[in-house]
Amino acid sequence: MKPIAILETGKPPEALKDAFDDYPARFRALLGESVKTVRFDVQAGRLPDDPGTFQGAIVTGSAAGVYDDLPWIARLIDWLRSARGKTRLVGICFGHQVMAQAFGGHVAKSDKGWGVGLHRYQVMSEEPWMFPRASSIAIPVSHQDQVLVPPADARIIAASDFTPFAGLAWDDAMSFQCHPEFQPEYAAALVESRRGTRIPEALADEALASLAKSNDRAVLTAWIRAFLMLTPPPVEGEGSGI
Repeated sequence: MKPIAILETGKPPEALKDAFDDYPARFRALLGESVKTVRFDVQAGRLPDDPGTFQGAIVTGSAAGVYDDLPWIARLIDWLRSARGKTRLVGICFGHQVMAQAFGGHVAKSDKGWGVGLHRYQVMSEEPWMFPRASSIAIPVSHQDQVLVPPADARIIAASDFTPFAGLAWDDAMSFQCHPEFQPEYAAALVESRRGTRIPEALADEALASLAKSNDRAVLTAWIRAFLMLTPPPVEGEGSGI
C-alpha cells in the first residue's frame, strides 16, 4: 500500500509543544503504526510533487485563516485543485476550510464566535466508508472560522446549529471541522491557554465541562481509515457498532 501524506499546516502553541505531540504525530497515532506516512511542512513550502504516489493526503489544522495573504496558503490551494482525482484527500479543521475554499466554497470568521469543547454533529448522509454507523458524533473542536458557503459539488455529511457545514464529502475527498486527533486533555489545555484573553471565562468553563464527557473520536477515526482504504469494508450484513 502506498504511504499517506500528512500536510502539516500548523503547530501546537509554544506553551503546549513540550507537553503534547505535534499534529503529524497525532495523525500517525490515529492511522496506526503499520501505516507508512510522509510529513510535509506546508508552511515551509513543501508539498508532494506527485499526489498519485500517495494513498491519500491529510491536511491538518492551523492557526492561520484560509483568507490570510500567505504564499503557502495559495500554493496549498493550487495543489489541492491539482490533486483531485489523483489521490484521496482528507481535511481537518483548517484542512476542512481550505479544501472548501479550494473547491469553490467560502470561508470566513463566524459571527458566532469561538467553537470550543466537545461539539455534537448530526450525521446528514450515510457514506460508504461510514462504519461503524452513527446518527451523530461528538468530537473536540477549536475554531472561529467556518465554511459559510460549501462548494456546489460537495455533500453535507455533518451539521450542527453552531456549524451547519461541519462535514463535507466528494467522491475522492472528505473533510470535518472537528479534531478527532485532539485528545480531550490537549483540547482542555488549549482552552485554558486562551482563557480570559481569546476565550471568555464562561465559555471556557462550559468547554471544559463538555470535554469530560465521552466522545466519538474512535468512530471518526474509523471513518477516516476506511475512506483512505486502510480498513477493509465490512461484510454485507455485518455492520459494526461502538
